[in-house]
Amino acid sequence: MSEFDKLHPALQHHIVNSLGWPGLRPLQESTIQPVLDGEHAILLAPTAGGKTEAACFPIFSRMLTENWTGLSVLYICPIKALLNNLEERLSYYGQLLGRSVAVWHGDISASRKAKIIADPPDILLATPESLEVMLVSNRIDHRILFANVRSVIIDEVHAFAGDDRGWHLLSVLERISVIAGRELQRLGLSATVGNPEVLCDWLASSCESKRSVINPPAENNVVPDVQVDWVGSVRNAAIVISRLHRGEKRLVFVDSRSRVEELAMELRGLGVATYVSHSCLSLEERCSAEEAFSQGSDCVIVATSTLELGIDVGDLDRVIQLDSPFTVASFLQRIGRTGRRAGSSRNCLFLATKEDAFLRALALLKLWQKNFVEPIEPPARPMHIYAQQVMALTLQENGIIAQDIGAWLGAMPGFSSVAIKEREQAVEYMLSTSVLHSDSGILGVGRTGENSFGQKNFMELFSVFTSPPMVKVFHGKQELGEVHQLTFAVKEEGPALLTLGGRSWITKYIDWARKKAYVEPTDMRGRSQWLSSGQPMQYEMCQAIAETLLDEDVQDGLSTRAQNLLEELKEEFGWLEEGKTTLLIDSDGNANWWTFSGRLLNAAFTEVLAGEADKVGSDNLCITFSHVYDVEALVNKVRDIMGGKSSDICLSLEEDFIQELKFSECLAQKEIDKEILARYSLGRDFDRFALRGLVILHTGI
Repeated sequence: MSEFDKLHPALQHHIVNSLGWPGLRPLQESTIQPVLDGEHAILLAPTAGGKTEAACFPIFSRMLTENWTGLSVLYICPIKALLNNLEERLSYYGQLLGRSVAVWHGDISASRKAKIIADPPDILLATPESLEVMLVSNRIDHRILFANVRSVIIDEVHAFAGDDRGWHLLSVLERISVIAGRELQRLGLSATVGNPEVLCDWLASSCESKRSVINPPAENNVVPDVQVDWVGSVRNAAIVISRLHRGEKRLVFVDSRSRVEELAMELRGLGVATYVSHSCLSLEERCSAEEAFSQGSDCVIVATSTLELGIDVGDLDRVIQLDSPFTVASFLQRIGRTGRRAGSSRNCLFLATKEDAFLRALALLKLWQKNFVEPIEPPARPMHIYAQQVMALTLQENGIIAQDIGAWLGAMPGFSSVAIKEREQAVEYMLSTSVLHSDSGILGVGRTGENSFGQKNFMELFSVFTSPPMVKVFHGKQELGEVHQLTFAVKEEGPALLTLGGRSWITKYIDWARKKAYVEPTDMRGRSQWLSSGQPMQYEMCQAIAETLLDEDVQDGLSTRAQNLLEELKEEFGWLEEGKTTLLIDSDGNANWWTFSGRLLNAAFTEVLAGEADKVGSDNLCITFSHVYDVEALVNKVRDIMGGKSSDICLSLEEDFIQELKFSECLAQKEIDKEILARYSLGRDFDRFALRGLVILHTGI
């Protein structure tokens, strides 16, 4: 019997006759038996590799064979746009088989949600935050709604696992599992992950059923077309984009919302049909742009990572990357948007506007050619999420006794790794600070908890990240999106000018109480602000930059301009030695210690060396010293660091790139310090760093 023959006959019929498929892809074939057997699994395939069908077809087969009724499958995505994109496809499959599909998130109307509650679908598409809202809502009987859930599909699972949203997701699944009275089959879909076995264990660690990673060989081994060009500015990048690949559909990725807007303005000024997509545009603006782009042919859409996660914007001809992403995983997601049509191939053109981004692009490609993908590392000790979950549980159950918390949450791996006594102490602290209150042993949200998270029906409780102060922007009654409130802090006389959706606007009125700004179109050029800290590069990426500068061979795909810049940079860094760090000291008493070790490790070294000069700073590659007090003392201190132990090095808790822990007011300072120290352990990177030697060079003498 073939794998295909193991599917329910009705499903086989519709795959062949309704869909017209001649057969299944290798991943889809490989997934059938494990899913039919109830295994937990991670399904790996490139973007557009058929992962959705690989998970859903055998789940539909189980649904039919085992006669599942009611809401039996949850399909979870990290972003609402991806849910909207999947609804039509999954609804079509469901209709063929007599099964229903619905989507639930913050943009779904109250009337549609009421219909879902009254008549639950077989498959519900949702974000983890939406599931949390459903669990705590007084209008929903969650014990009825989730009673029949048997399987959970998590799309783009890597996007969850690397941060606290993953712990929140697993906590919600644990609670639904308790309500359903059964272990939920967990299927994670991903295109890009460096440690799939670890990811699989993370996803199913509290479960007893067998688990597996399903990763069949690639269907074809065609080498993608990857080119790198040096353009030097956003304006020049726009000129290149306007002249290259005319008549084709181009998706341009940019890793900052302000530069998305800047590039879009430049392209429109050059007469290019340009659309914009990023997270701070309103849903209406984003959807209309994506729809117009998908229907066009000779056009460009400029986007942040919002279009990285599998959202369908039609057949793409080209992917262009302004500067470079910070991970190989992001690059793989982005290049995977191309090559979906028969006869086309995957491609990506890097247009570098800054030297550091140019080197990062070359380093990224070097790692990619070595088949390196960053491992997923869930953040350690998520006790602030534990505090959030305890509060959510009290709302869900209309009060809970402390001894029962473990039955709901104790198996979640992020919590089970923390001693029971320490979890109990966290609850005691929440009681002592009135985040919780106790009434005859029944825990509920206390006065402090209500003041901090209770506004608008506890909506602040359902997101695990802090939100910056944003202002919604309107043109008449049409919402355009939102910008940071500093956008309106102008020094010169006159109203603030801003860009949003690739258009310029002039501010007419700001309603600060409601955080709303009203604007009109203008021909004057503005600029919007969205604040974000610089992204730390991983140790491997920084080392690949050093390797690029040392490499005598020139990578394929570099333009003449890129080759010339690379030669200049190699000459500039001619003092580099393989496997060494270099301390450069000039005649004016300034110094640079080139470690190529990443921003986290360099920040920790900066903390140790702070007293050796007037000013000590660091970035991903280098530590800089202005006016060194005693050169010999600095050299000795650097030698001490390199000969020391990782336990001697720790990151300052005040570093600006450490993200604030939401719900930290629910934890004692001792616990906050313990959590942050666990998250920013530098041991692995330091151990590799310490194996390298030290070169000391005096320059300008």
